[in-house]
Amino acid sequence: MSSTGKDLRGKVSMTAQVSLDSVIEIAKRAGQAIMTVRERDFDVEEKEDHSPLTEADMAAHGVIRDALLRLTPQWPILSEESSAAEIEQRGQWSTYWLVDPLDGTKEFIRRSDEFTVNIALIQDHVPVMGIILAPASGICWYGSAGQGAFMEMQGETRRLQCAPADPEAQLRVVGSRSHKGASTEALVERLRASEWQGIGSSLKFCLIAEGRADFYPRLGPTSEWDTAAAQLVLEEAGGSVREMNEQGEIGERLRYNTRDGLLNPYFAAAAVTDDVEAFVGLR
Repeated sequence: MSSTGKDLRGKVSMTAQVSLDSVIEIAKRAGQAIMTVRERDFDVEEKEDHSPLTEADMAAHGVIRDALLRLTPQWPILSEESSAAEIEQRGQWSTYWLVDPLDGTKEFIRRSDEFTVNIALIQDHVPVMGIILAPASGICWYGSAGQGAFMEMQGETRRLQCAPADPEAQLRVVGSRSHKGASTEALVERLRASEWQGIGSSLKFCLIAEGRADFYPRLGPTSEWDTAAAQLVLEEAGGSVREMNEQGEIGERLRYNTRDGLLNPYFAAAAVTDDVEAFVGLR
């Protein structure tokens, strides 16, 4: 990493109770475990919710769980691959790790590169630290509350900033490659002049944080571990993640561990923080 990158990283981790460097290293080790599985044949199982599960999911889960338990034994861990008993206890937690060891398992199975490792630290229902690693490329996006968001690629680090709001420019919309759906298509048709790009996993948020996209409407199921790390990165880059209904009405900031289940409400991720409806042409 460049010396500039080291300086930036130090500023980000200064206000956190745990070293951001150490969590990034954990994400990279999980990414290595995923890529080791990817290099050979692997079996695919089906979970109770009919979503796929591979050896890579479990390998990354094990790496992250064991490392976080050593690093911060005082904080519990909620992972997509946690047991039902662990998940039941989450209502008592004010500070905890929220992890998706392999976000984009369907893309991983297809041998696409569009999958990530997501690690977030949640305090009082909001993410305060977020790390996203794309194992196939080695790119890492990360940040902590109030300290900015950054992208590390090929040893260089740069600060992330959403693109300036320009209501006259074509709106760059991103969405799920696997779950677009009729309701999303109907919403996109109501937006101002736009172009659509389908992409897997939390990379959709990263494109907005990098200034390469403007809007990600999600009118389909996601779980809390799918969005927390990416929400932190996007918000620190100057964007927002807000609840949204099928009519395109924007609500409150997306929050965590406030509902009986782990499914998120529908939401919109945008390159702006205020008046999202007007920015995308819904009002």
